[in-house]
Amino acid sequence: MNSKELTREQLAGMMDHTFLKAFATEADFEKLCGEARENGFAMVAINSSPVKLCKKLLEGTKVHVGAAISFPLGQTAIETKAFETEKAIADGADEIDYVLNIGELKMGHDDYIRKEMETIVGICRKHNVLSKVIFENCYLTKEEIRRAAEIAKEVKPDFIKTSTGFGTGGATVEDVRLMKETVGDDVKVKAAGGIRDWAACRQMIDAGAERIGTSNSITICEQFEMEG
Repeated sequence: MNSKELTREQLAGMMDHTFLKAFATEADFEKLCGEARENGFAMVAINSSPVKLCKKLLEGTKVHVGAAISFPLGQTAIETKAFETEKAIADGADEIDYVLNIGELKMGHDDYIRKEMETIVGICRKHNVLSKVIFENCYLTKEEIRRAAEIAKEVKPDFIKTSTGFGTGGATVEDVRLMKETVGDDVKVKAAGGIRDWAACRQMIDAGAERIGTSNSITICEQFEMEG
């Protein structure tokens, strides 16, 4: 999608409005969900524990509840990720963003990454829930990013995602472009991590991102309107 053709409503519909802090309270989730509802954001991105609360807060709206799984390190067993995914969906999650096992990818254990992806994506498909695979690109070489994207092209999650926002770096235009070129039209790309203004957001969209994960969704939309 070309950023120049976007309306404010379309931009808001690409936003995963995010609050993933360890110190999040019920008041934070009430604020997050209220903002998402008022602005028409695609999703609230939260950890898996408050899913039931946010689902209730967003009842009667089109805003999805997205659960982060094995967040932010990805260093849990496939069975553990599967259990957390099932629990989040049972609590009302409409979308799942899971962190792949970065160490297994770096060791060249592509069969493990494929099995992990097939397991989580399979659970999501069974429940008609969107699936997103977080790569955490700041820890990966370009070849490792490409390999993970090639596996995703085969398994076909709904999205592959650049980052958690908790690593040493976030989304880059170069990585978004690499991911999109690798998966083509088979899988969508979500850019997340360090996207704090419309200028950065626009670059990610023009590089091929179709979802944006950010805690600065309102600022980005306001800047978009001012520019327009």
